[in-house]
Amino acid sequence: MAEAVIGGIAEKIIEILGSQAIKTVGKLWGIKRELEALKKIVSPLQLVLDDAEEQYHRPHIRIWVEQLKDAFYEAQDLLEEFNIEAMRRELRGHNEMMKAVRTFFSSSNQLAFKLKMSDKIREVRARIEAIKADKEVHLNERPEREWRKREEMHSFIREGDIIGREDDKKTIMEFLLDSDMQENVSILPIVGIGGLGKTALAQSVYNDEMVSKQFNLKMWVCVSDDFDTKKIVKNIIACAKKKKEPIEGAMEQLQSELRGAIDGKRYLLILDDLWNTELETWLNLKTLLVGGAKGSKILITTRLPLVVKITGTTLPHHLGSLSESTSLELLMQIACCKEEEKQDPDMLAIGKDIVRKCSRVPLAIRTIGSLLFKKSKHEWLQFKEKELPDVSIMEDGIMPILKLSYYHLPSHLKQCFAFCSLFPKDYEIKKQTLVDLWIAEGFIKQSNRPHHLEDIACGYFKDLLLSNFFQDYQENKETCKMHDLMHDLACSVAGTECWVAWDDTKPIHERARHISHDSTSNFMGKLPISRLKASTLRTILLFTRDWGREPTSEADLHRLIQSFKTLRILDMNNKYFDNVPRSIGKLKYLTYLDLSGNRALKSLPNSITRLQNLQTLNLNNCSSLKELPKGIRKLVSLRNLDIEGCLTLSYMPRGLGQLSLLHRLSDFILPKDKALAKKYGGLGELYRLNNIRGSLFIKNLGSVTDAGKESHAANLIEKRFLEILALSWGNFDITDEAIIKKRDEALLDGLRPPKNLQELRVWGFKGERIPGWLTDLPNLVALRLWSCTGCRHFPQVGLNKLKELRMVDMRSLEYIPEECLKSLTSLESLYFNYLPRLTSLLPGLRHLSKLVDLTILGCEELDLSKDESGNIILDFHGLQSLRSLNILHLPKLESLPQWILQLRSLEHLGIYCCDNLKALSEQIEALQSLQWLEIEFCRSLTSLPEGMRRLTSLTHLTIYSCPELRCKRDEGEDWYKIKHIPEISI
Repeated sequence: MAEAVIGGIAEKIIEILGSQAIKTVGKLWGIKRELEALKKIVSPLQLVLDDAEEQYHRPHIRIWVEQLKDAFYEAQDLLEEFNIEAMRRELRGHNEMMKAVRTFFSSSNQLAFKLKMSDKIREVRARIEAIKADKEVHLNERPEREWRKREEMHSFIREGDIIGREDDKKTIMEFLLDSDMQENVSILPIVGIGGLGKTALAQSVYNDEMVSKQFNLKMWVCVSDDFDTKKIVKNIIACAKKKKEPIEGAMEQLQSELRGAIDGKRYLLILDDLWNTELETWLNLKTLLVGGAKGSKILITTRLPLVVKITGTTLPHHLGSLSESTSLELLMQIACCKEEEKQDPDMLAIGKDIVRKCSRVPLAIRTIGSLLFKKSKHEWLQFKEKELPDVSIMEDGIMPILKLSYYHLPSHLKQCFAFCSLFPKDYEIKKQTLVDLWIAEGFIKQSNRPHHLEDIACGYFKDLLLSNFFQDYQENKETCKMHDLMHDLACSVAGTECWVAWDDTKPIHERARHISHDSTSNFMGKLPISRLKASTLRTILLFTRDWGREPTSEADLHRLIQSFKTLRILDMNNKYFDNVPRSIGKLKYLTYLDLSGNRALKSLPNSITRLQNLQTLNLNNCSSLKELPKGIRKLVSLRNLDIEGCLTLSYMPRGLGQLSLLHRLSDFILPKDKALAKKYGGLGELYRLNNIRGSLFIKNLGSVTDAGKESHAANLIEKRFLEILALSWGNFDITDEAIIKKRDEALLDGLRPPKNLQELRVWGFKGERIPGWLTDLPNLVALRLWSCTGCRHFPQVGLNKLKELRMVDMRSLEYIPEECLKSLTSLESLYFNYLPRLTSLLPGLRHLSKLVDLTILGCEELDLSKDESGNIILDFHGLQSLRSLNILHLPKLESLPQWILQLRSLEHLGIYCCDNLKALSEQIEALQSLQWLEIEFCRSLTSLPEGMRRLTSLTHLTIYSCPELRCKRDEGEDWYKIKHIPEISI
């Protein structure tokens, strides 16, 4: 990051020097002139840093840049120390800063402190002046390159939208769909240079509907350059069993579990980005994979011909460059050219020259296309003639193209991108984590407009994503990855600034300021602290790649803190230690502290409240944590407090409401003991926290006594950035049911959320009616209600944007008005579980034209064939988008209702625990889209209809614990009706 970061540090210094806080401090502490002189020397240096960046390859320029960077870091530390000291003195006096500072300077410390700080500023200024005066360095002032931001997502082509690979996809699909293979498991390597789109092509076939029908099981594992057989086996098992995390165990146990997961099943396995060239190592893994059913396939993506030689059972698929016409089409689309420009002969000629220079490699074309976004023909020509000639893609691969695009980024994006070199290859990066880290590092450039730092940082993320520096963005999880070539680029531009400790033999450069480490090993035992400059390290990130974690001692933590006192970021996620040492309070520069996943931690030392610079405190899943520090109000810079999954945390400390910068608060926990309510934080702590965004979960609302007063004190309606609100009443003894109902209605009525709310979750509400404000939430897309046992009435209309409705244990709800269902014009998912008084959903259900997924469970009085008046509904004409229907524990279901047999788009039908179901209709053959049918624990079902033979799309049939059915394999009376189905489990 030596090239990338220096411009960012210079900007940060100028920003701090221009802030009102520093100006006030300078005036009151008598150092105004020194600060002005520092700004005067740093400002002109900013203008030559672009030139220095381009000449960085020259040894004397590199030395000059490194020296200047060290001096800039020192200046930044010094200025931040002023801010921290001012905040501390303000807190000590509980008064305004000016009064606190004047009080301090009336003491005998005044002269000594002034002289000390003045000397420090003069020293760093003199150091910068000496570096600037180096006569061997000749740099020119350059205006910053113009960089156009992409503003619309729809103009951006995702990697999944592959262009020009139709023939390649067809070839691979033929291989995957071919069941006439000699081996049970056939292996096809896809080979080609980096950036051609091997992974994108594999993703395209993996997600193809025909492929999904062909295989019982699909698994995707990214191998990368770390071929660890045990790790790969764990990841395959996790995919096969749909587990979020790899399982633990000895290799013998893992082998057995892997065989149990894949043996006898026709599976598809993608091994993405394989680099291993050792035959023995490969054969050890292959031996574990041969138990699949005939027709199982493995696709391998690799850059290495030697990998092809040792792995393939069939001829490899060589992925080549795109055609010239396809390359040109891709370039024009990425650059967002207008229609007339796509027809302009001159523009086309320039474009052809550019794609030739990119060797028609998709990643290179996308990167250059992003660089030329919405630029004129003249600008294209200038780029082709002045910048492209220096690029030699044939000699150096596509890295020069990628680096050229990087050089065009503004300095604030350069350092954000280079920082990403700390993440492992193929790591799924959370957008929110990146945003928090960038803010904590001080990378975010304040806008002249009143924008929140989080919004600016999200803009940075979007800019890098749309410029192809990130890829594989998953909107539902808000995660992305980096192409391995982009990761190589990040490592290249980061230089010695970042050190990634995945290889313990790799020496740590003494100038490293940001390090990441594999936290499965003993971090402090393996980190050679003596080789690091204690004054320089700013970031420690620990990544847990496995669950074999060693405990960390308090002594080791204390040693770390003592060694690196300028740390900004300390990420100790998933590390085990009982206590955080009191010395944590000495990390005065610390802005980001992640202790998440530590199930041994029970409390935090009060000294942590000395961290006035702390912006992010992540305690997610610290399940043994019992309390937060009582002096939490002193963490005046805190923006993010994540306490989700802190299961034993039983209250919030008073003073939390004074943290005016708080932007994310995952949970707010009211004390269960009403007698302690005055001692700890109540809903009034939320009153001024109106910058809270994302999600907020308020727990133990059942402890509230004055419903009207406390609910309005929460002031939820003013929290306009809030997207998800969860409200839980908790478990409390009910003494007077009528009083509780009245209280809960008043409480929920007063907890009115802002109109921007997108998701509402409610647990344990005991009132009879849901407040009218529910229908006044125009952006609500998800509503989930659990154990609202007293609720009898549901709103009539007003939820036309709702996509998901989930109700569980609504035991008093008797009906849902047709007008309500009619208003749910956007609903895609509907889930009912234990609504024992609900009698009918018809005819209202037919209005749900966009419904895709319907589950009905445990509704004892519900008759799916009749309307509210008891009339049988035959002519339905609705639910034409429904793909999945699950029916469980419906005693009144004796046969399939007519409307189910009219679901032309239905692909999955599951019927479970319906003891009175006697027959499936012959008209079941009308379900021509049905692919999966599951019938379990239907003890009265005696036969299958003839129409089963005509379900031509049905590929999977499961029948379990239906004792009266006569469909035993090869000999049952009904076997002939189902024997054509490829996958049968009885």
